[in-house]
Parts: sequence; structure tokens; C-alpha cells
Amino acid sequence: MNLIYIHGLDSDANSTKGVLLEKYCQRHYPDINVYRPNLNSAPEQVFEQLVKLVTELSREDKTLLIGSSLGGYFSTLVSNHTGCPALLLNPSTQPHITLQRFSDTLVSNQESSDELSHSDVLHTTAGGWNITPSDLQWFADHQLLAVNYPDKVAVLLKKGDELLNSELSKAFYQSQGASVAVQAGGDHRFSDFGEQLPKVIDMLQQLL
Repeated sequence: MNLIYIHGLDSDANSTKGVLLEKYCQRHYPDINVYRPNLNSAPEQVFEQLVKLVTELSREDKTLLIGSSLGGYFSTLVSNHTGCPALLLNPSTQPHITLQRFSDTLVSNQESSDELSHSDVLHTTAGGWNITPSDLQWFADHQLLAVNYPDKVAVLLKKGDELLNSELSKAFYQSQGASVAVQAGGDHRFSDFGEQLPKVIDMLQQLL
């Protein structure tokens, strides 16, 4: 079995949860291969990269996605496109709205121009992705409006998520028929992810 871990904003291929997942599988499930691609690129490139990876791996073995935050958004898009099962951790459902906060931090000469150039950098993530207005437009053009394979999607939420509204995610995915589990407390980063790994693997296996 193949697991593709899709990291969130301000993260990279060596994200804490991705590394914990890989080490856990190496120790307890040696037949599970964990892939941790670096996704600090424009969203259209991320989507194409993931669809290609899913398509290639699925030819050889069962493949599943596990996405955190913005990675949960991409996991949903890719699942909708490929039918690949996906487990989402505190997924972002409205990046076209939540990432607009970076528009306010643009360092440019607003006195000379009231319009933003598509080459302007709104924010550079910790992983090195330079977010531009065209990226925000891409998210606006690719909003999550449906879950095409709800029986292949499961969501794990923390009520204590301080960054994203867990109730919005819960309402959206439940309305689409996906399985949603909500845990009390916690935080956006899933700081107890190491303790959650047995449950995570169980949820992934139930999606097959």
C-alpha cells in the first residue's frame, strides 16, 4: 500500500506529521510505503504533480492520500479527480478566503498603482512558496463545491483548531456524505499526531 502525505501551508516534505507517519509505518507496517512530496509550488503545479503521482503509484498498488490543512484541500481535489481515497486532518475548505489575509501584507508601492500585478509576491511560506495574486485566483477558480467519492473520504477534526473553523469543515464534509470524526480540544497542528497514529492507520484502512 502507498500513502502520500500532503503537507500544509508553511511546511514541506520534512513536516513533523509526515516524518512521524513514515517512521511509524516503517516500524509497524513495513508493507506501507510513505511518500512525502514537497509541494511548495503554485497550486496548479501542486495539483498536477499529485495527480501524476497518484496515477503512477496506483498502477502498482493501492494508494491513499493523507492531507493536513491546505493539504486536505488538495487531497479533496485530487480524490475528486482520481477517485483516490483520502484522510483529511483539519482540512482547509476555503483557501480562496483564508489566504486572502496575505493580500494585506503585500509590500509594494500602492500609491503608484491601485492594482496588483500577478507577479507581486504576497507572502513567502516557510517552505519557499511565493504566493501571488494569481495563486489566490486559482483557489477562487477551484473552490470545493462537492466531494465526488464521499465513501472514500474521511475527516479528522480538532475542535480546538485555532486557525481554521472546524465547524465549517464538519458541515461541508458531512453534507457531502463523507465520514467526519471530531475530537475535543487539540490544535490546528495536531500536536498529538504521534499518539493518533494507530487511529489514523485504522481510518485509512477502512477507506480501502
